[in-house]
Amino acid sequence: MTTSRRGHPVGPTGSVVVRALGLLDAFGPDRSALSLSDLARHADVPLSTAHRLVADLAAWGALERDEQGRYRIGLRVWELGALAPRGQALRETALPFLEDLSRITRENVQLAVREGAEVVFVERLAGSGAVPVQTRVGGRFALTATGVGLVLLAHSPPELQDEVLGGRIERYTPFTVTDPQRLRRMLADVRRDGHSVSDRQVTDDALSVGAPVSDARGQVVAAVSLVVRHGSVPARALAPLVRTTAAGISRALSTSTP
Repeated sequence: MTTSRRGHPVGPTGSVVVRALGLLDAFGPDRSALSLSDLARHADVPLSTAHRLVADLAAWGALERDEQGRYRIGLRVWELGALAPRGQALRETALPFLEDLSRITRENVQLAVREGAEVVFVERLAGSGAVPVQTRVGGRFALTATGVGLVLLAHSPPELQDEVLGGRIERYTPFTVTDPQRLRRMLADVRRDGHSVSDRQVTDDALSVGAPVSDARGQVVAAVSLVVRHGSVPARALAPLVRTTAAGISRALSTSTP
């Protein structure tokens, strides 16, 4: 049996639910449209099984078929995803603050949470003429490279930090920090300074500054970041803006009804 991109077991011997989820998990940013045979191969299930499950998923609305006969994720999945309480409530509370930051700077503004050892982006506002970014709403990324990821990793449990820094650290550009000891020092700086700086770590033309968002208990539950073109604005000038936005979201979260 193989595992999905999330590390969950899939394959021909799993339950019907597991195999159906494996078919959905076959999709990704670079695989938004798949044929039936592609789905069967990526999910590691027989073609006949894939045919039956895909038909059920399409009838329910989880999959849609395009004019070329390929399948895409259906709107029903998006509707369910929008109901996820951690993302929905956080996004609704944070959006006015994110919009303010976007209007002031006209740059990319992002909001993310941690799920396991990955960042999940729950909102992104693109500034007019801003530097292109590789993130998307609902997308995942490594904790070690992005501004929001460094914030979330810095405030994660020590055992998770050990797991992440003890494993393979992916390099995206020549400037990506992959040395575990240097990363530990950066995480300590994040906790001390109240913000992170990711300089050309994901793309070689972008600088990201992130800050933590806390709930009523003072627990870091999310991170907000501002992404600008490298060399356009110094990180020290962006940090107060990002920290102020994060503090506003934190206050709103602490006074909102659970």
